[in-house]
Amino acid sequence: MDEKTLGEKILIMDDITKVYDMGGEKQTVLKGIHLEVSKGEFVAVLGPSGSGKSTLMNIIGCLDTPTSGSYVLHGRDVGGLDEDALAGVRSKEIGFIFQSFQLLPRLDALSNVELPLIYSGVPAHERSALAEKMLVRVGLKEKLHHYPNQLSGGQQQRVAIARALCNNPAILLADEPTGALDQQTGKQVMSLFHDLNEEGHTILMITHDQGIARHARRIVRLLDGILSEGGVEDA
Repeated sequence: MDEKTLGEKILIMDDITKVYDMGGEKQTVLKGIHLEVSKGEFVAVLGPSGSGKSTLMNIIGCLDTPTSGSYVLHGRDVGGLDEDALAGVRSKEIGFIFQSFQLLPRLDALSNVELPLIYSGVPAHERSALAEKMLVRVGLKEKLHHYPNQLSGGQQQRVAIARALCNNPAILLADEPTGALDQQTGKQVMSLFHDLNEEGHTILMITHDQGIARHARRIVRLLDGILSEGGVEDA
């Protein structure tokens, strides 16, 4: 990380555990996780398959709740919130970016980016203008009315990034964002992430790929449900 002064704590997880009941047997997937992310950081959570990455991402994204521990997101304790309240947090505070893009095939790029704004109640003329602005920001000015099957994988991921940005979330949560892309396209997407971080966006990225993790400013490693700082050998 550089020496610039970072702002408020966007995410604070303290002693987070997750235990699943697997046919009467208890399986502890996350073991006393402590993680803090400040405004303006770009953090990679690096870990192999089976390390607990998906479970951790689901808790960070308010798609699941921990068995124990506390989780404060953008100043709000989300641990005890009901499903409706969690849905509100997800729509306002978190911009999701998935490996599989998760675009609706029957909607063009502009309409896909507008979706979160519809759910947030933004008026039609405002959301169209904002969606267009976000697509221009990610380099898709000429692709506003292209459908997903008319776009390359990298372009589809850029649409997904534009969609994640449109509600101005507190944090961008990226799950294996280059996993479905070739190496060169993946580098272009990571360059976009770097630019967004330089503009002040807070990014938390989940990945199994050490090369991708190196693009982040800070790396934490998840192994067998235990989180620790570092984890990538110097190149």
